[in-house]
Amino acid sequence: MWWLSALGGLIAVATGLLSPGDALDVIERIAPVLVFLVAVTVIAGLADAAKVFEVAAREAAHLGRGRTWRLWLLVVALATALTIVLSLDTCAVLLTPVVLAMARQLDIPPKLFAFTTVWLAGTASLLLPVSNLTNLLALHRFDQLGLGLRDYLGLSWRPAIAAIVITVVVLALLFHRDLRRTYVVPETPGLDDKVLFWGSAGVCIALGPAFVTGIQVAIPASIGAVALVVLFAVRRRGELTWALIPWQLVLTVVGLFLVVGALTAHGLEGLLGTIAGTHGQSLAAELRLAGTAAFGANAVDNLPAYLAMEPVAAANGNRMMLLLIGVNCGCLLTLWGSLATLLWRDRCLAAGVRISWWSFLWRGLVLTPVVLVGTVLALNLG
Repeated sequence: MWWLSALGGLIAVATGLLSPGDALDVIERIAPVLVFLVAVTVIAGLADAAKVFEVAAREAAHLGRGRTWRLWLLVVALATALTIVLSLDTCAVLLTPVVLAMARQLDIPPKLFAFTTVWLAGTASLLLPVSNLTNLLALHRFDQLGLGLRDYLGLSWRPAIAAIVITVVVLALLFHRDLRRTYVVPETPGLDDKVLFWGSAGVCIALGPAFVTGIQVAIPASIGAVALVVLFAVRRRGELTWALIPWQLVLTVVGLFLVVGALTAHGLEGLLGTIAGTHGQSLAAELRLAGTAAFGANAVDNLPAYLAMEPVAAANGNRMMLLLIGVNCGCLLTLWGSLATLLWRDRCLAAGVRISWWSFLWRGLVLTPVVLVGTVLALNLG
């Protein structure tokens, strides 16, 4: 997919569909997002090498005391925390293989944990700007509207809680038989290097409060990444490889932005405004906006869907949050609904867990309408 996105962006600029000046404006806008993406991916990769996530999952198995439902609730908490603090991609990419390996060792059907990680990666990604690339992009519009981080949090916390709770309830209903199982408690894995482990864990924990201070999120993420690179350079230099840099993901994001920028410059905004509506504060109007965003995310991925619909939703903070609800919580019908979902499926296949498009779709059809309606209603409680 990455090369298609990169090629599409190149064609958009080369053919003049997007002028060089507009292309530079797009790159300038997304530069902080790309810096954050690279930094947080490096942090997550090095933390994984230090066994932070493996130990956390095994500790969850120990705290579960042989009861699958207890273990699952702890995985829910871990997936939610990882998504909120280190973004949905970290949850999908790093936690998924750990919990699938744990499920296999404990003889628990893996789909319970597979769907837990991918669903919460989407629905738990509303709360903080850093939880999803779409949220980071939305901050630009919030700033233009005279709204800051506190205003964002004031709008996001109710629908964020609703989305998480609804997701957990639907998972419990769909997998209630698996939750009744028991397992033999495994031993916690030993640590090869406690300095690396605690240093990596400390950076991950510190990022949470750093991200809500109001400063540009790329700054603490970059500081954390540099700190871990220095620590690994001293303790375990072999882990520092170019594979830590998510260059394919970066090219995908840049290409998608350029393509959507070109389409927007040639009438896409007007078409989407007609479909999603450009005003209205009724529940039906809000569901129309969020539903259109969700449809777009499932059709072409949530990043280009957000970019294409941003001008339609830019009238106020409430409409911007409805857009984020649609592209973040509503992208769970198709396997290409987000980059995180695509990465998650690759991790599932690598672990020997096959999730067919139909298996993903029918479960998504159970969750998506409920979570969209629930989060929109929660937003209106403010």
